[in-house]
Amino acid sequence: MTRILLADDHKLFIDGLGSLLARRAGIEIVGAARDGLTAVGMAAELKPNVILMDISMPKLNGIEATRKILAENPSIHVVMLSMHADRRYVVESLRAGARGYLLKDSASEELLAVLDRVSAGEIYLSNKMSGEIIQDYLRVAETDDSSAYTVLSPREREVLQLLAEGNPTKEIAGRLSVSVKTIETHRKQIMDKLDLHSVAELTKYAIREGLTQIS
Repeated sequence: MTRILLADDHKLFIDGLGSLLARRAGIEIVGAARDGLTAVGMAAELKPNVILMDISMPKLNGIEATRKILAENPSIHVVMLSMHADRRYVVESLRAGARGYLLKDSASEELLAVLDRVSAGEIYLSNKMSGEIIQDYLRVAETDDSSAYTVLSPREREVLQLLAEGNPTKEIAGRLSVSVKTIETHRKQIMDKLDLHSVAELTKYAIREGLTQIS
C-alpha cells in the first residue's frame, strides 16, 4: 500500500487529486495540507511513502518544506507539482531532494506513472519537458549562483517569505520560536545581501524568485 500525503493550498485541486488517486488500488490518501508548515508537521506525524507537494504555498513554500521533511525522514519520496516549467523551480526542487517534478496540467496517466517510477527509486520529470531542457536544468544547477536559493540561507528564505506575505515581525518570531530581535537581524541581513531597502522591494523579489505567489 502506497501512503500519500497531498500538499496544496487549493482545495478544489486537492479534492480532484484525491478523488483520482482514491480510485486506484494500492493507494491510501493519509492526509491533505493547505500550507508548507502544515505539510512538514503532517509528514512527521503520518510518515507517508509519497508526498505530492505544490511549490507555491503560504507560510512555507514547497521547496523549503521538502528540505525540512527530508532532513527528518529521507525515505519519503516527494513529487513537486507546479503550473510552471520554470528552470529555477526544477533545479531547486532536485537540490532539495525531490524525486519528481510534474506539471499540474499533465494527464492523469502521467501522474500514476510518476508514482510508480519514484516509488521504484527513480527520478521523474514531466513528459512536457524535453531532454534538451532537462539537460539545461542540470547544467544550470551546477553553475547558477545568483538565485534566492544560493544567495540566502534556508532560514533567511523562510523569513523572507513570511515578510513578503505580510506577517508582522512579532508573529514571525513566534512562529519560528525565536526573538523579535533575531527576526530583525535576519531582515537586515537579507536586505544587505540583496541590496534592497524596503519590505516592498523584498516582496517583489520574493515573488520574482518564486518564494511566494502573492500579488
